[in-house]
Amino acid sequence: MTKTRRTDILLLMTALMLVAIGLAMVYSTSAVVAHERHGDSLYFLKRQLVWAALGLLAMGVAWYVPYRNQQRLVLPLLWVSLVALCLVLVPGMGKEVGGARRWLALGPFSLQPSEFAKYGLIVYSAYVCADLHRKRQRDELRFGYVLGLLCVFCGLIFLQPDLGTAVVLAAVVGAHLMIAGLPWRYIGYALAAGIPSMIYAIVYEPYRMKRLMSFLQPENDPQGAGYQAIQSLLALGRGGLWGAGLGRGRQKLFYLPEAHTDFIFAAIGEELGFLGAAGLVCLFLLLLWRILVIAIECREPFGTLLGLGVFLLLGMQIVMNLGVVLGLLPTKGLPLPLISLGGSNLVVSLLAIGTMLSIAGAQPGRESWRHAPPGKPAWGQI
Repeated sequence: MTKTRRTDILLLMTALMLVAIGLAMVYSTSAVVAHERHGDSLYFLKRQLVWAALGLLAMGVAWYVPYRNQQRLVLPLLWVSLVALCLVLVPGMGKEVGGARRWLALGPFSLQPSEFAKYGLIVYSAYVCADLHRKRQRDELRFGYVLGLLCVFCGLIFLQPDLGTAVVLAAVVGAHLMIAGLPWRYIGYALAAGIPSMIYAIVYEPYRMKRLMSFLQPENDPQGAGYQAIQSLLALGRGGLWGAGLGRGRQKLFYLPEAHTDFIFAAIGEELGFLGAAGLVCLFLLLLWRILVIAIECREPFGTLLGLGVFLLLGMQIVMNLGVVLGLLPTKGLPLPLISLGGSNLVVSLLAIGTMLSIAGAQPGRESWRHAPPGKPAWGQI
């Protein structure tokens, strides 16, 4: 008898609602800028619609294909991501925007390899840890392989330069490995190498130091380094409880830089008010809750670890973006998943959600692999 695949309707509908809200807000925040720069107020919306279609296709494929098949594709994905990260740094191949070289030009569109590298490395670490659980052993050398790849990927991303994405990748994979049982001494080695490197990257790079100082005291340079933070808070404050109305925001009219990308939440707060912004946060919490529940209920280590990786990946990006917009974190240049303009991030986010739908569909029951039957140890017991 054919088993009926379970569909997590709540996760699916939440993801689709967030994509729809993102498309509406991308148009609202970018129409004037698009008309000024490209002579077409729909310029950015059209591009985002193309990426959304590709992302929904990727989500559908990941949902339909059993998630276990990703184990077979993880090494090719890692190699392709590694080559793409190297090509970005090659003059003439990488596309430079605002002094950063993070994109590969593909005709009229641009691809950001670091987004795909993040997902690929999470799949790889889940695969390694699940394989060790299956063999009932803890091979520290294989943990070292994952950490080595993490260092290589973070180093290439840092050279773009993109410190924010490198920090997110290191934190997500590091937490992923800790959940899977990484020995504490490896964590100590990573922190001993990572913290001084981060301090050096901030202190000896003038623009990063200015960002840090403007985060601490943005009012000291209201027309310079503190400009974005101040304009973001003005947008949120102007929205009040109900908001100015969709499309009626003023800060997006060349006052708030990157209103359709990194600071789109500030524009949402201005146009939809506190209630609209709070509603969006609730949708994100619902999305993350469903992802976490699916991961915990999964019967297989690979599905659980992959789900936890997706939870951490999306969760950290959401928290860090909102933290920047609210003035709680220094400016990082990270998009808001499913909402901000940005094709690569949108495609990868929807691909990850499709994977979670596949994991949910493969689990008709509610038992977890953590509750192993007699004779088969759970992860913490190996």
